Order: sequence, then C-alpha cells, then structure tokens
Amino acid sequence: MDWDVIVIGSGFGGAIVGSRLAEKGARVLMLERGRWWDSPRNAEALGRSPYPRGIGDAWVWNQAAPERENGWIDFRAFPRMSVVQGAAVGGGSLIYANISTEAPRAAFDGGWPAEITYDELKPHYDRVAAFMNVMPIPAGQWTERMAFMQRSAEAIGMAERFRPLELAVSFDPDWRYKADGSTERVEASSRFVNAQGVEQGTCVHLGNCDIGCDADAKNTLDRNYIPMGIRHGMEVRPLHLVRCLEPLAGGGYTVHVDRIQDGRLVPGRVTATRVVIAAGSLGSTELLLRCRDQHGTLGRLSPRLGEGWCSNGDFLTPAFYPGRPALHPSKGPTISSAITFLDGSQGERFWIEDGGFPNLLADQARKLAGGRIRNLRLKLMVEVLQKLLRAHPEPFPHVMPWFAQGMDRAEGVMDLRRRFWLFGEKRLRLDWDVESGKAVVDAIVAMHKRLTEATGGTFHAPLNWNVAHQLVTPHPLGGCNMGRGPTDGVVDHAGKVFGYEGLYVADGAIIPRALGVNPSRTIGALAERVASLM
Repeated sequence: MDWDVIVIGSGFGGAIVGSRLAEKGARVLMLERGRWWDSPRNAEALGRSPYPRGIGDAWVWNQAAPERENGWIDFRAFPRMSVVQGAAVGGGSLIYANISTEAPRAAFDGGWPAEITYDELKPHYDRVAAFMNVMPIPAGQWTERMAFMQRSAEAIGMAERFRPLELAVSFDPDWRYKADGSTERVEASSRFVNAQGVEQGTCVHLGNCDIGCDADAKNTLDRNYIPMGIRHGMEVRPLHLVRCLEPLAGGGYTVHVDRIQDGRLVPGRVTATRVVIAAGSLGSTELLLRCRDQHGTLGRLSPRLGEGWCSNGDFLTPAFYPGRPALHPSKGPTISSAITFLDGSQGERFWIEDGGFPNLLADQARKLAGGRIRNLRLKLMVEVLQKLLRAHPEPFPHVMPWFAQGMDRAEGVMDLRRRFWLFGEKRLRLDWDVESGKAVVDAIVAMHKRLTEATGGTFHAPLNWNVAHQLVTPHPLGGCNMGRGPTDGVVDHAGKVFGYEGLYVADGAIIPRALGVNPSRTIGALAERVASLM
C-alpha cells in the first residue's frame, strides 16, 4: 500500500483523526479539496493563498467546476435550505466563528448508539479544548455586543441564562480598547509560538473571524492539530478532490483523486489499508452516495445513507437600534456569548448568540489604498470610498445580529438526482421539510423579538422564514449517521462503515441528531474517540 491511512478532508474530523494516527506512527496522507490559505504576513513566504479580501479575489468554491473556481466559501443552494461550508486546509475551522462548546446532556438523550453518552465523550471534549487552547474573552475586553447581551438577558428577567462562551482564539490579557482605535490593528497584536511550534498573534478585535484573521489569533486546525500531524510524518495535499473509493481484493482501498492544477483536473490514484472520510456532512455523504449509486464500488452501504440530516436549528435575525449607542457588529470576535434556553423552558431547546460580520467595505478600501492605482476611474472610486469611511468607518454600527442554534428534527434526506430527469449529470440533492425545523425556528424568532423589544430596538420579521421558508446553515449534521447496525445507521459508534473493513467516517456527517449548539467541539471529541479506537 502507498499509505497506512488516507484521510479525506482536513476539518475538525479529518485533522484530528489524521494527526492522532500519525502520532501513533501510521503513515498518513491527508487529501484536501481546498487551498492552503494564510494571512498576508505568512502566505507569500509559505507559498499559500492569502485570505480573500477584494471583489476580484477567490471567494467562491464551485463544486461543479472546482478547476476554475476553488475559493474560500462553498455555498450550496437547495430548495428551502442552503448550506455554507469552508474549502481549505483546516476545513470549517477557517470560516467558523471560533465557538468551542460541549453539547448539552439533553443532546444525548436519544438517537445515538448506546456507547455514545455525554460522560463517554467528556474526556475527549477536554482533550480538544486543551489542544486548541480555548478560552472566553478576557473580562477587560468585552465587546459592546457582549455587554449588550448581558443587559438583554437582564431586560427579560433571565440574567442567570447569560454566559460567556469559550473561543478557539488567543488573547493577550493586557490588551484593551482605545478610543482612537490604535489597538485594533494587526501591529498591536503580540506574537508568540504556540504549543505546537507555530507562530501566532493575539486577538486585536479585527472582526474578520469568518474570513481569516490577519493577526493569526484564531486557533484554526492548520495552527495546531495539522502541524502536529506533519511533525509526525503526515503529508497534506491541498487542491485534491476525491472522486471515488474502490475496495481492493486483498483488503484496503484505491482512492481515485483529481488534482487541481493550472485550471484543469489531473486524475490520479493512491492506495491505503484504511480510509477515513471526513469531508463534512454534505461532502462525505455525497462521496459515499456516488460510490454506491453512480460508480457501484461500495454497493453494500446501508440504505440509510443520506438520511437523518438536520440544520442544527441555525437562524439569524438582525435588529436595529437607531439613535442608540453603537453595538459595532464588525468589531471583536464574531460571536462571544449566549443566552441559553437549552433546558426546554421555552417549549424548544435553543440558545441565542451575539452575531457579527466582517467590515468588507473597509477591508477593500485599505487593500486598494495600499498600492498604486493607475486606472483613473478606480482611483476616484477609492478616494470616494475612503472619504465615506472617514465619516462612517463602520456601515452598520447600530445593528444587533441575533444568532441562534436549536434542536430541530433530523429528517432531511440527501440523494443524487439528474437535473432534467433522464438528462444531465447527477447532482447532490437535499430534501428538507419545513416542518422539521418549524417549531424550534418559530421559538427562536419569538425570543429574538422579545429581546429586541425589551431592549428598545426595532424588530423586522424575517421574510426569508415567514414568507419564503428558506434557511441557511453553516452547521449541517448527519447523512452518514451513527447507528447500531446497517438498518438504522451508516457507521457504528467508532465511525466504522457497516459492511466495509477499514473504512471510516469521522465528521459532522455521523452525528445523528441536532445538538442545539455550535458543533465543532463535539465533532472534534468524536474524532478524538474514533482515533483512539483505530
């Protein structure tokens, strides 16, 4: 065999399993469809792609034409549901909002194999938290939104439900905001070398968590688990898109993979004794569906493949506070705290978070201002943009992006369908019923409204839900669910695929129900457990 283990994907599942197996001495190859991205200070020296910032940068990953468009975000639009995914070495850790939290005990009350309980996962939760150096925002660095969240909980008489959240971010405890904004610059970040030997910086509240931290303060997987795996001999190949798995007669697998190079796909193949699929809820499920239903190489896969999908109840409602002190949603970590209703006291289980978004307008102006502009029209546009930003450096300072996750029902189904019945290429389809999420989303919207009105804001009913019944989730779960056997799951409690020796799935695709909270640490804990049993 070329390798002992091939890991497909480098997110919270793949990075952790691959690195832990390399640590055990296995020869590990990690195949990642996306690029190896990095901050501007590192990208050129390391031969990586700088984080996208400008209009013409590589923002879009196009699953139908990855050889042409292999950018930062993979946005998949399905009827009534859209899914946002990362495409990068480090997977979703590069685009998520840093939240690292354990799922509540209630999330394990049913739907899992008997071996998976909160107590069983607890040591693995702790291991992920320690390795990724998670911590809440230091007391002297609370953002305006975080303080507002605490006041909002008090305004509805539920102060005890507010809590700061742990973030996978490195903070300097001595850093403080200054009125002139001088500390909110990359230059104000303190450099250090982390426990895995990677140089990082400390958080200076740039607000760009979801599009890449220029200060290197975000503890993404490419700064901890993946370097640890590389130190133990793991090889990482970015821009490698796996097409099919084929079992070998004597054991092991051939992995058919296309390398993205110079605007084209270069086919190739590698072999390994064991294969770990960790391409995310959509990616892992689609790969196995294609192996079973299109290529016919894994015909014994469970009939439950593609079933049991959920959105984890993600929902966003912006509220407006004109004439009030600014909330600055573009400053500081994207999410930092929550008001929790995971006990079911509101009829459904969910929590409310303080959302945020990057100030791309200012980023673009700074980028353009940094170089010589020969085009007169563009130069005039930049000058106008800079004048606007001097007067209004932040476009939406009085917006509160109420965010939430909740426990919706895992009833979505994925399969492969032709676009025009008998014609065209088979594409992944997600069939999600509005009723699966209606109860919890309605409860979330009601709480968003209650919080907004209690704090003197203006609430606008979310038309995407009330009228179109269309949702967007960055936290897709399920599709290759854990189960007791092939009649009720695709993998067992250890991530082993039923019917195929040496084949595993280890990512959000194996989670059989909604968690009601950000899922990264649960995916990581499951991956730690899978690796410990391999």
